[in-house]
Amino acid sequence: MALANTLLTEHITSQVAFALEEDIGTGDITAQLIPIDQIISATVISRENAVLCGKAWVDEVFAQLKGKVTLTWHNNEGDLLEPNQPFLTLSGNARTILTGERAALNFLQTLSYTATISREYSNIVSRTQLTILDTRKTLPGMRQAQKYAVTVGGGKNHRMGLFDAFLIKENHIMAAGSIANAVAMAQQIAPGKTIEIETESLDEVALAVEAGADIIMLDNFSYEDMATAVSLYKGKVKFEASGNMTKEQLLEVADTGVNFVSIGALTKHVQAIDLSLRVTQE
Repeated sequence: MALANTLLTEHITSQVAFALEEDIGTGDITAQLIPIDQIISATVISRENAVLCGKAWVDEVFAQLKGKVTLTWHNNEGDLLEPNQPFLTLSGNARTILTGERAALNFLQTLSYTATISREYSNIVSRTQLTILDTRKTLPGMRQAQKYAVTVGGGKNHRMGLFDAFLIKENHIMAAGSIANAVAMAQQIAPGKTIEIETESLDEVALAVEAGADIIMLDNFSYEDMATAVSLYKGKVKFEASGNMTKEQLLEVADTGVNFVSIGALTKHVQAIDLSLRVTQE
């Protein structure tokens, strides 16, 4: 997902506005301890290895605060940061810098973690045909941001939501009556949209191929059954492996010949990257 995407840019603006509103409320009373015209410089460092992600959110934080703060980035989006590496310098009004510190670091810490774990998974399969995909298992309100971070790390986006592609699962199939009925209805509802079918057996795979699915999800399949599905229908349909996939499984999954593996952990199991802002000069 390119940062130039208009919808993402609009999302950043509204997301930052919400973050500042919930943090500042009626005003930053602690910042009022500092003289209104005091000028400082501060440096942000990473305390661990991390892929830098979220610069646009930080820029927007201080743009919205309008306190005459200059941001100097020493690294680019997607760069690998080392422990104790300074990657951002802020200079300007002390109140503004300290008011915006937490909102800015919250975005950086969260998005850099998603980018970092995405890079780890993507590096493992870099010499294979396997593509790492994210899922809809994102933090509430952070979907576009986290999916952007996945791409910064080297992964790819699955569907954004319930509106841009079909993912027909067991309950949908039961309600529709059959895989064939579900696919036929999907083709009528939104012609041209990708249709993916979740399957739990090779028999269901055959039915999904016959119905005209574009992608077949192999849910908790053995490596042997994954390889069998690919060998039977390669060229007719693409395959996605799913089901609590770990880094240790990726190369074995790649050996089966499937095209994609979806990893909920990229956006669901989020830990904040350890970052620190230090005032270096008054």
